[in-house]
Amino acid sequence: MKIKITFLLTCFGCFASILAQQQQDSIEGYSLKFQMTSIYQWHPEFAAKYSGQNSMLSEEQRALSLTSTLFLDVPLWKGATFTFNPEMSGGEGLSTAKGLGGFPNGETFRIGDHKPVVYMARMLIEQAFEFKNKARLTVVFGKFGLADYFDTNTYSHDPRTQFLNWSLMTHGAWDYAANTRGYTDGLYANYQWHQWQFRTSISALPTNANGPNLYFSFDKSYAINTEIERIVVFKNNDWGVIKCIGYRNLANMGSYQQANNVGQTPDITAVRQEGRTKYGIGLNAEYTHQESWGIFGRASYNDGKNETWAFTEIDQSASIGLSIKGKNWNRNQDFAGIALVANGLSKVHQEYQRLGGNGFMIGDGTINYGSEKILEAFYAFAVPKSNITLTPDYQFAINPGYNKDRGPISFLALRFHVEF
Repeated sequence: MKIKITFLLTCFGCFASILAQQQQDSIEGYSLKFQMTSIYQWHPEFAAKYSGQNSMLSEEQRALSLTSTLFLDVPLWKGATFTFNPEMSGGEGLSTAKGLGGFPNGETFRIGDHKPVVYMARMLIEQAFEFKNKARLTVVFGKFGLADYFDTNTYSHDPRTQFLNWSLMTHGAWDYAANTRGYTDGLYANYQWHQWQFRTSISALPTNANGPNLYFSFDKSYAINTEIERIVVFKNNDWGVIKCIGYRNLANMGSYQQANNVGQTPDITAVRQEGRTKYGIGLNAEYTHQESWGIFGRASYNDGKNETWAFTEIDQSASIGLSIKGKNWNRNQDFAGIALVANGLSKVHQEYQRLGGNGFMIGDGTINYGSEKILEAFYAFAVPKSNITLTPDYQFAINPGYNKDRGPISFLALRFHVEF
């Protein structure tokens, strides 16, 4: 079944590519693209003194995930574009995508069912306004991913082509508004003036933590995100980017402290209350040297008082990494990357886990707390005369799920990616 689906999607992608090329001259600005990404991941048996409901299983495991997306952009009027992105996903993540804050496959959050399912990823209208002072205002309304616009990074942002780990593809402590598949509905605006950009959005949160459905009562639940960006150009034509993000979520969240005070095994879902918030900040920086190599880093923090609602169970995170382009060894389309990330929990979140509480990502029954540390390295090999990239990937996780009594774990993966 999986082989048939992959074959059909590849054929569909080829058709989309041909159609897009044929229509390019007849419809100015029209764009039709296609991508498919499949990730096979494996880990060997590892040491674990105990396991809980949401632990990464300690026995040997393997898993296969698949996503496929059609990207259609249609010009409407001056400065306006309609975007339509149906997407299909299927397969699974290791241990049903549980057991680590920094989970090792960034594509699995799009997967809600083992069987392939088609759904709407994006459907939006974008309107751009140009001003005489060379400023530009872009407004977007509809269904989109917040990570499409916020916390972007040249070297560490897209698990389909770059690092796979959740806490490397974006700020680990950014609990960004999204349903289970990573998308939301809302309003976004970006103002660009020379090397500066300022962007903000208001969007819907899911009805429940990590839920598939969004809640549209904005008087009771919403997410506000704001980011400022500055591009810096150096004398040797090197360049850098610095971004600072802040966010505030309002939802029917449970309080870790209240759950801990119950006097029995805490259950965050039993103490939910309207009007609770989660706020956080993040710093994102990158530096590029002559289109040859680049370095990047992120640091993020959230208050950690109330439960994680949408992304992953990380309250503090810091990462640093290096990306090198293959032109340094005469492989112009290849590139490689290596990165380190450390993730942590707030004090009350640590206590919640120690007392046996479960979130939607982690829960070992108890923990001997230690920060989660992950190393990731990959090499992206562009197959000659094709649109295919094959990427072997290795990750090494210490204290998975913030628990010194489990691990370390080695993860090996092979990613297949094609786009037209």
